[in-house]
Amino acid sequence: MVHYNLYLVISSLAIFLLTLFLIVKKPRNIGIGYSAIIGAVLALFSRVVTWGDFVKVWGIVWDATFTFVAIIIISIILDEIGFFEWAALHIARFAGGSGRKMFVFVILLGAGVSAFFANDGAALIVTPIIYEKVRALKFKRKNILPFVMAGGFIADSSSIPFKISNLVNIVSADYFKIGFFTYFIHMFIPFIFSVGASTLVLYIFFRKDIPLKYDVGLLKLPREAIKDLRLFNFSFLILAFLLLGYFLSEFLNLPVSVFAVSFSLFFIYLGHRSPAVDLVSVIKNAPWSIVIFSLGMYMVVFGLKNAGLTYLLGNLISESSRYGSPGIIFFTGYLAAFTSSVMNNMPTVMINSLAIHASHLKSVLLRPSVFANVIGCDLGPKITPIGSLATLLWLHVLEKKGIKIGWGYYFKVGIILTIPVLFFTLLGLWLGLL
Repeated sequence: MVHYNLYLVISSLAIFLLTLFLIVKKPRNIGIGYSAIIGAVLALFSRVVTWGDFVKVWGIVWDATFTFVAIIIISIILDEIGFFEWAALHIARFAGGSGRKMFVFVILLGAGVSAFFANDGAALIVTPIIYEKVRALKFKRKNILPFVMAGGFIADSSSIPFKISNLVNIVSADYFKIGFFTYFIHMFIPFIFSVGASTLVLYIFFRKDIPLKYDVGLLKLPREAIKDLRLFNFSFLILAFLLLGYFLSEFLNLPVSVFAVSFSLFFIYLGHRSPAVDLVSVIKNAPWSIVIFSLGMYMVVFGLKNAGLTYLLGNLISESSRYGSPGIIFFTGYLAAFTSSVMNNMPTVMINSLAIHASHLKSVLLRPSVFANVIGCDLGPKITPIGSLATLLWLHVLEKKGIKIGWGYYFKVGIILTIPVLFFTLLGLWLGLL
């Protein structure tokens, strides 16, 4: 039996809501990283959390933090040499002038980039490229919207298959000591279900606004996008070895960040030697604000844990286990999804992981709940604009391009698309575990 401390409950909740307000409203244009740090400092000074809690948080998220930064640095360097633009031009030409085919190919491109380069890389790097290409094809605004919305949605819904596909994947897998290969084996089928369901649902929703034809001749040739042919060709080999390193990490008992950081340093060295790469810009544009944001938010949410939230959620998860594997998969998945949509997926994956640990599930139900939590935290953020940092940054990028997506429209689209895709993805998890 847990005895709730009224001061802790009120203080932790008030600090969390204030932090969320600062992140969403951005008073005086304050950055999201600073907003989260303000919340963390308030939590420390009010003794909702302690420096000991910070040590615990860092012990949970350090591998994810280093891996995330390394992957985004690799993505930025690849973007500098034209890697992603080359891929986008290829799919536009491969579609042969069919708008519907290109729509599907854009989704598949976003899924591939999200899987290998994390959801933030797909949202922040590929989406602007896709936007520029559809602008070059002289699409009207109503014809552009389906492509940029699809790019933003698939960035999260396909960030499932690898530990490195999403920051929350690494946090959860590390906490429960799940290796890269083991994680991939369990999440490959849900990934296929998610990409298939996302493609179908996105197509049905946007089909009326997808242009039937476009002039391929308006696009430049893919080879014209390549700014350093030697590094471009070499990058395929490097990425293949990086993926191999990820798989070997489990058998060598090494954190994935060892390989991600090592290869990112190698890419930095190659980028330094390349005339196409502005290394100062690469380092400057690395996601330092996201690192600060995640650490700050983890501290703020750890205050909710200290106030007893994990005990409450743990009881709910434990209760759902009465209905066996399907019960705990669908309950945990939708719980994680809706919680992520309200309080952001990064703190949600931590609080839910702690809750799952506190629920003392039998081993046969522990893994299903862990993977369902990850899926919910990957897909659930698409319900609201505040669900994931990638979405907030994606909306900011689009706004700078002149496309402002209102919160009402986003929520309507988000909930219509997410609920069925999440169902089929969780169904894929259950079927894969049979």
